[in-house]
Amino acid sequence: MTLFVGLGNPGSQYENTRHNIGFKTIDTLLDRFSARDISKTSFQGLLYRSSSSFFLKPSTYMNLSGQSAQAVKHFFKIELEDVIVIHDDIDLPFGALRFKRGGGHGGHNGLKSLDAHLTKEYIRVRIGVGKPEHKSQVANYVLHAFSKEEEDDLAALIMHVSDACEALLSETLNEVRSKYSLKSIENLKT
Repeated sequence: MTLFVGLGNPGSQYENTRHNIGFKTIDTLLDRFSARDISKTSFQGLLYRSSSSFFLKPSTYMNLSGQSAQAVKHFFKIELEDVIVIHDDIDLPFGALRFKRGGGHGGHNGLKSLDAHLTKEYIRVRIGVGKPEHKSQVANYVLHAFSKEEEDDLAALIMHVSDACEALLSETLNEVRSKYSLKSIENLKT
């Protein structure tokens, strides 16, 4: 069984922020897989199950995402190589999409928490959300909504990311990387 972990923050005030693109992707996957809710308090998040996969939206807030992922991973005895984390990445331009196993957290507090609770060797689906002009603006930037122009492209981007996540169930990481990686949102428009 595969565990997809979408990173984000619970609450309607965060719903449409850059930091919640992982949650938005999970929502799309839930529809595709007709997953049913199997949440328990001990999972510290919303957990859904389909015949082939689990889908988790931690409710611990971003900085403690690893607690929720670890609880689910241990309860269902999911192997680390079957954990796929979907998250925003400010080091990539808006609409870029990259895949990798392991690596650093790049200052991302959700990844820091996951690294501390799971180790670093899970698969990362990195969705570019762009970057503010100054480093001091990062926290504010990721907790704000997408621009109107970005919002227009968001549905297509999330569909593409969801296609890639679905492909990860049957194809190798390298195959998915070669088919689905994007340099920017412009790659989706061509």
